[in-house]
Amino acid sequence: MDLEQRLLIKKNLDILLRRKKTLVLFLLLGIAGGVFYYLQQPKIYESTALLQYQRQNVNPTALTPDDSRTLTRDVVDTVGLQVTRRSSLEEIIRQFNLYPDRQATMPMEKLVGSMRKNNIIIQLLEGGDVFEVSFKGNDQQKVRDVANALAQRFIEENKASRQHRASQTSAYIMDELEIVKKSLDEKQKTMRDYKKRYHNEMADQLLNNTSRLNALQEQYQALQTNRLTLEQTRLQVQDRMAERIAQLYQQTLDSAATSGSGQGSGNLTSADQIRLRLQSLQPRYTDNHPEIKRLKKLLRNREAASGDPAATEPSGGNLEDSHLSQLKQQLENIDFSISRLMDERENMREKIAQYEEWIAAAPTREAEWAALTRDYEQLHEYYQRLVTQSLQADSAVSLENQLQGSQFRIIDSAHFPEKPIEPEFMLILMVSVALGLGIGGGLSYSLEFLGTSFKNPVDLEKFLDLPVVCALPNVLTKGELRRRKAASGVRTLFLAFFGVTVLSGIFYFWQQGMIIL
Repeated sequence: MDLEQRLLIKKNLDILLRRKKTLVLFLLLGIAGGVFYYLQQPKIYESTALLQYQRQNVNPTALTPDDSRTLTRDVVDTVGLQVTRRSSLEEIIRQFNLYPDRQATMPMEKLVGSMRKNNIIIQLLEGGDVFEVSFKGNDQQKVRDVANALAQRFIEENKASRQHRASQTSAYIMDELEIVKKSLDEKQKTMRDYKKRYHNEMADQLLNNTSRLNALQEQYQALQTNRLTLEQTRLQVQDRMAERIAQLYQQTLDSAATSGSGQGSGNLTSADQIRLRLQSLQPRYTDNHPEIKRLKKLLRNREAASGDPAATEPSGGNLEDSHLSQLKQQLENIDFSISRLMDERENMREKIAQYEEWIAAAPTREAEWAALTRDYEQLHEYYQRLVTQSLQADSAVSLENQLQGSQFRIIDSAHFPEKPIEPEFMLILMVSVALGLGIGGGLSYSLEFLGTSFKNPVDLEKFLDLPVVCALPNVLTKGELRRRKAASGVRTLFLAFFGVTVLSGIFYFWQQGMIIL
């Protein structure tokens, strides 16, 4: 530190020492002003209730108003908005008669906004599900009561909100379940009608239809084989009948030839022989055979020429015997069997065509059924989810009604506030001291710099640009010395009295509870 710096410090200290009473005066004035300001300011008290958010422990589901993934901060913020809504705060204002002086001059909306902004504090504490609800105001009793009322509102709003949400969720799911059930019933009816209409064409019947078609084709082939066998047997029987008729015909001819002298062979040859010849050929040929047609035409001409077909018939013209009758009966049985086989074959051909049609339609029905069942499966799966959610929603409603869900719990009620949080006396006191010293110091320096006398030889040398040889002290007369001492004593006594008064006042107001340290 050089000489100039030391001289500057010495100069400032000299100024402060010369003006020490001015500093003390303004210091006391600052303290007095600070006390007066503190006493004039309204006292703001704060009362705090401590709450805890208890999560439900009984089968939490995704349909409960909150689950384990919900942050406590989100729940507190959500319920806090409900607690601090206008209707709730307006009810509290009217219940506790808050701000009576402002209710007549300020609209309720602004009053509620000011209360929400300046008087209510909701703060979540670190490291848990605990948070604070605080209220600030001038009336200590009302501050405590309002803080407890706000804490109780948290419990009530959370309970009402959770019950309302659970019931609304349950009602929505029931409505949705009813709509989906109706759609599902209609879908089931459509599927049932479709399956009933195209049952044999469904893909799940394809294997059975294929197996049945193969069996029918085998039976059809067996019928064909049986028919061919019967046709061959029929031909054999017809051959045997033809041989037997031929034998009988020959016997008739021989018999006619033996008795020809009495009856005349011309008639037998002309009519009976035609009839016997036709009879011998009929078992072997059908009516469309040329020979059969020729003989029938010839027989009709012969009968027309004779005029009486019965008269031209010989007594031995009927070629019948027991063996031939058996062959005819056997032929009739074979014809009946063949006819029956033909009918069965026709029915079987219709069945085969039906099964072939069913098998051909199976791919189309499979595609249509896949489209129906795809929509049905999605709808059924959604219905099952809704049924599960409905049970969960009913369980959630039961939990909320039994107060078993997540809820708020007051772990520490708001207490009667004994010390105001605003204004802070020590802070005001320190600011007052700083202002008093600042004003006193500023005034002291101003007086020093505004004075025309020299207090330091160095200043005089700089001003005159001449060296100072010696310095003589100020010589006062006894009268001046007495007056100066008296004035100094009066100022000292005044400052002492003023200081004692200020300190006594602070002590008094502290004793009266008007100043809270």
